[in-house]
Amino acid sequence: MSDFRQLNYFLTLAECLNYGKAAKALNISQPPLSRQIASLEEKLGVKLFNRHHYGVSLTEAGKMFYTDTRAVVSAYELACRNVQKMAAGEKGQLSVGFMMHAAYSTIPELTRRVVTDFPDLQLTLQEVTPGALVSAVLDGDYDVGLVFNPGPARFLESLPLHREKLCLIVNSKHRLGVKKSINASELQSEPLIATPHAVAPVLRETIDLFLRQQGVAPCYRLETQLQQTIVSLVAEGLGIALVPESVKKLNYEGIEYLELEQSPTIEQVLIWHKDNSNPAQALFKQLAKALTES
Repeated sequence: MSDFRQLNYFLTLAECLNYGKAAKALNISQPPLSRQIASLEEKLGVKLFNRHHYGVSLTEAGKMFYTDTRAVVSAYELACRNVQKMAAGEKGQLSVGFMMHAAYSTIPELTRRVVTDFPDLQLTLQEVTPGALVSAVLDGDYDVGLVFNPGPARFLESLPLHREKLCLIVNSKHRLGVKKSINASELQSEPLIATPHAVAPVLRETIDLFLRQQGVAPCYRLETQLQQTIVSLVAEGLGIALVPESVKKLNYEGIEYLELEQSPTIEQVLIWHKDNSNPAQALFKQLAKALTES
């Protein structure tokens, strides 16, 4: 059985068609090259080269062996590159769970960087409600998640990605719609539309705490899971809502986005299970960190 060294010697000689040139390309002397080629022909029981005074030429068998050997070596080299890319996280699969708010802030740019710089990495994106995402990452359903900062949790690690303020959205015909900024005291007794605590606990707690600190008792009229639905209901005049500023990108007709005085900020983080060993996860974290520093 031939080893890869002999195959490499054979390919080099087949391409140079001269022992001296081939030996120089291989950075060896000519006698070892001659011995290895002779040994290869002996093992195969086939003459691969015709010897001439000016060099060598391939026999018909040698031409076929060259084609097959080049394919074998190319496949081996590809296998080496692939396994190196896999170990570096540049090839393989990465599953990403993200909340809707990340779709208007961090996930588009992160996705662009992955597909542009690492086309061999297969990215799977799945929108998940914030309340379910932490458990899903800990259960291994996703390699990473983009969610409002859930705080410390066993086995969970995180990287801050994005901070944004809350703003107020009202129907364009609402009494507050003519204002540029709003004091929370003006929201007393106003019917609110919000995401349920079970769906987005961090966001809901941030809203509740802010209003109560401003002396306003929250009056929730409607609860619904999706921010798009909240905006749509506000546009119908069914209530007002406090939402992250990134929701402005919805650009919904019939809505006014108003600044909140002393508005709280809410932090979005990248989360992962500390024992997740997917190399692509580490690469994604590096890209996310670079995004925060740019």
